Amino acid sequence: MDLMRISAPLTGTVIAAAVLLAAPGTAAAAPCVSPLHPVASLAAERLATADLVAAAKWGTGSPIDDPAREQQVLDAVAAQAAQLGADPDEARRVFRDQIEANKIVQRGLFARWAAHPEQAPTTKPDLNVVRQTINRINTDLVRALADTTAERDTPACGPELATAVVEVHHEKHPDLLHTGALVRSLVSACRV
Repeated sequence: MDLMRISAPLTGTVIAAAVLLAAPGTAAAAPCVSPLHPVASLAAERLATADLVAAAKWGTGSPIDDPAREQQVLDAVAAQAAQLGADPDEARRVFRDQIEANKIVQRGLFARWAAHPEQAPTTKPDLNVVRQTINRINTDLVRALADTTAERDTPACGPELATAVVEVHHEKHPDLLHTGALVRSLVSACRV
């Protein structure tokens, strides 16, 4: 995660969330629902597709970086944001982070599989089917971003987003790779 790109207040919030996630016994606490929970939950759902994308690409020589596909995604989410009356440039920024986080997971999985070939996937998901899932999640995430514009435009966004990340972590129990990528995927979610 590039901490230099994150504002100072959000950096502190992200670090606090990481400490909470690592603290023993925090999983037993009943989280309250953050207004940004839908954004964090959809970002985590989108990140879960990285495993399938990595499995589809593993051993094929297909690169993790796919600038043409990335541009298609960015153009599509910007158009969807504009249709909803939301900021298309903001959608591009947030989804650039989503894409980079997805690639963090893919690179992490590739490294794991290279080091432990017995853990590598033995079947290849159909990337076109996976992309349909990603497109559905993208649409839902653009809507969630549009629906939370007011919440993401306040100084409370950082703490609320950290709370949402903790809530999602407690619900989905991602590993360290996916948790770090989730935090990275939300760097641009707050507007302040």
